[in-house]
Amino acid sequence: QVQLVESGGGLVQAGGSLRLSCAASGRTFNRYAMGWFRQGPGKEQEFVAAISWSGGNTNYADSVKGRFTISRVNAVNTLYLQMNSLKPEDTAVYSCAARDTYYSSSNYYTRINDYDYWGQGTQVTVSS
Repeated sequence: QVQLVESGGGLVQAGGSLRLSCAASGRTFNRYAMGWFRQGPGKEQEFVAAISWSGGNTNYADSVKGRFTISRVNAVNTLYLQMNSLKPEDTAVYSCAARDTYYSSSNYYTRINDYDYWGQGTQVTVSS
């Protein structure tokens, strides 16, 4: 089992940057595939970015491709989301999620139902 805690959200002007962090508990973080999802006001939760347990494979939603970068440092049990060129439509609660792969897969996962564990989320607000 793993517990996830996000941080790094806040208020930023359009065009600005933020870096989100997701700290994971436990000693087996490096076998979990990880993802970032977001839910904007009045919208359904949507996929943002995903990364394999090794960090070697990543995937992004078209809406953030070229602006956001997902990464992880397994040695410190932390997942990151670097967000650049932020737009007002990026305003949302951002949540990280984990899927235990038991080292059996180098895939990333993009569907909400693919994930076993979720953090509480961190608010990102982009002003115009």
